Amino acid sequence: MTISRRAALAALALTTSLGFAPAGAQAQNAEKPNVTLGVGGKALLYYLPLTVAERKGFFKEQGLDVTINDFGGGAKSLQALVGGSVDVVTGAYEHTIRMQAKGQDIRAVVELGRFPGITIAVRKELADKVKSAADFKGLKIGVTAPGSSTALTAQYAMVKAGLKATDAPIIGVGAGASAVAAIKQGQVDVISHLDPVTSKLEADGDVVALIDTRTEAGTKALFGGSNPAAVLYLKNDFAEKNPVTTQKLTNALVKALKWLETAKPEDVADLVPAEYHLGDKPLYLRSVKNSLESYSRTGVSTPEGMKSMYDALKLLDPEMAKSDVDLGKTFIDSFAKKANAGS
Repeated sequence: MTISRRAALAALALTTSLGFAPAGAQAQNAEKPNVTLGVGGKALLYYLPLTVAERKGFFKEQGLDVTINDFGGGAKSLQALVGGSVDVVTGAYEHTIRMQAKGQDIRAVVELGRFPGITIAVRKELADKVKSAADFKGLKIGVTAPGSSTALTAQYAMVKAGLKATDAPIIGVGAGASAVAAIKQGQVDVISHLDPVTSKLEADGDVVALIDTRTEAGTKALFGGSNPAAVLYLKNDFAEKNPVTTQKLTNALVKALKWLETAKPEDVADLVPAEYHLGDKPLYLRSVKNSLESYSRTGVSTPEGMKSMYDALKLLDPEMAKSDVDLGKTFIDSFAKKANAGS
């Protein structure tokens, strides 16, 4: 069977109009096939889509060799990006707003979490006295790292409750076993953290949760709406100079999100390294079940969610209150939209 040139062109036009790139475009080589990625606490379920993309081989499918540098918290990942030691970061969306306010053109390209997934809990011994964020004054609050999204959420909760963001010391406790130990050993009074750390402490009876943004209801209760969490962000000039590489990174992460949408907790537990279970696989399964609702479905942040985060920053930070950030410059949605279309 022969196909005329006109018919072939018509077929190409149809596939393009439907959002599917021709095979030649899919096969484009990445400008930078070796990519260094920074993350602050890779074992946390906040960053599960990254681990899925890595372990399922989705980056390699795209022709990328991604080296992942795991830092103690999101703020340190951001520092690495600004300093040039990593190319891209999986970190909190709010960092893009803060950097735009400082005149640094850092943008997200794919949303990994649509809800923060952060739980704020108090040590059980203090639960009879500490009933809400209004009672946090003077207490030691453990977070992954100062300046990270866990710190922001705790401080936002305090300000919303009528306190100042500086009314309680913020203490970095790391992202895994060290965070669990900080509560068990009484090094901190309150912890603002993520699964599986949160579920481990709850299951052991060490804490009582006061605020839970793992669900849509809990996120709305604190922020008033959806609130973008982890994203893949980078310097805008990286995306401009390496559009194929950026697209391939996005493709891999969107594929990970699609996998998570239908995955069972057992599938996730079997996929990740055993050390992610914190020595308790049944607990890890519960943690995954608690967190699955929080992951993005499309990789594209909504304008409402982006505004919700900006409003939170304005309330929390006097310098941000005076800022005028164009939120359209904090998120390039074209890469995730193309990934969803199959390009």
